[in-house]
Amino acid sequence: MQNNHTADQESMRKVNTSLVLNSLRLHAPISRAELANATKLNRSTISNIVNVLIDDGLVLEMDTMESKIGRPGIALSLRPDGGAVIGVEIGVGYISVILTDFVANILWREWVDCTTTSPQIEIITRVHDLIDQAISFASSRQLRLLGIGLGVPGLVNTKSGELLFAPNLGWRDVPLRLMFNQRFHIPIYVENEANLGALGEYYFGVGRDVDHFIYISSGVGLGGGIIINGKLFKGGHGFAGEIGHIQRDPQGEMCGCGRRGCWETQVGPRAVLQRVKHAMESEPDQSTGKPVEEDPEKFTFNQVVDFALKGNQICRSAMEEVGRNLGAGIADLVNIFNPQMVVIGGAFSYGREIILPVIERMVASETLPAVRQDLRIIVSEHGADACVLGAIAVVLDDILREMALV
Repeated sequence: MQNNHTADQESMRKVNTSLVLNSLRLHAPISRAELANATKLNRSTISNIVNVLIDDGLVLEMDTMESKIGRPGIALSLRPDGGAVIGVEIGVGYISVILTDFVANILWREWVDCTTTSPQIEIITRVHDLIDQAISFASSRQLRLLGIGLGVPGLVNTKSGELLFAPNLGWRDVPLRLMFNQRFHIPIYVENEANLGALGEYYFGVGRDVDHFIYISSGVGLGGGIIINGKLFKGGHGFAGEIGHIQRDPQGEMCGCGRRGCWETQVGPRAVLQRVKHAMESEPDQSTGKPVEEDPEKFTFNQVVDFALKGNQICRSAMEEVGRNLGAGIADLVNIFNPQMVVIGGAFSYGREIILPVIERMVASETLPAVRQDLRIIVSEHGADACVLGAIAVVLDDILREMALV
């Protein structure tokens, strides 16, 4: 049995190793001397930790580099072949899976469309099959698999890895971590998709070096990921960020959560399509005419964006109306959280030319001047990949912080 002194030493070793690994992730290539300066650890501690990490195949020595501190030193970086990580998103109507190396370079990817009415077991089985393909690819490159991150559109108990409720999937009480761990026998991390989108942008996208921002994920539903002081804000029980279920119209459309007039019923691609359909049905003879001679039920959001950009007023008006509703809600969030940045993710990265100016005007008119000072409203750098990259980030972050290697 470990005594307290031994346990304390082990805990300190993990903390120091975490400091070194995170400094390498953020600043590599970097010399040992610069690592000591960045981490405030002494040279002998750095040398001991680096030697262990080199032996473990996680850190690579490179060519001699000019150091800002002391004599030129050997450059260190994380080894791309130190391991592989799988990121998965189970979305509404699709599954996205990527495989990355230890420094998050994408090595393999697959996107599969599926119907929203597909049985839960069918979707889970399809995800298992895709993960099997990713694992086979990692094995072909002789990369050890470090973990799987999984994003889902709903309330997640991250401690147990259970999906409690996903209204747009119609799923309740799904023990995802248990199901996936029994199949793959490696660490499984389950998180809300919007939270992962925020982490994806924080680690790898427009949120790098931004300590306070809000990520908004717009698809069939509307989710939010909130970064405060460089940390994901999760609330008392881990369910913060369900911004799509703020009620904005008590007499409005029924939401999948069972309430009327939630914000997500007013925004998103589905709201755009509904407005286009309504306009075409109620004013079929207006001079703008139909976007195309087709059944409006068959329109896609991307088609509507294309028609709007070509000058079709029905489509442009629908997008602008949804943009105003989105902007009004964002203005409320800005007044509450005073972020440095708001990141628009999901479907609206397509059509940004129309949506973004409308949002900016609404925020400018509906927020307090001091609160919106220096605020940036920007479209996600990674678009549809933000969630799966966030899933990768969750796994890597845990490994870099806790050394939870298998």
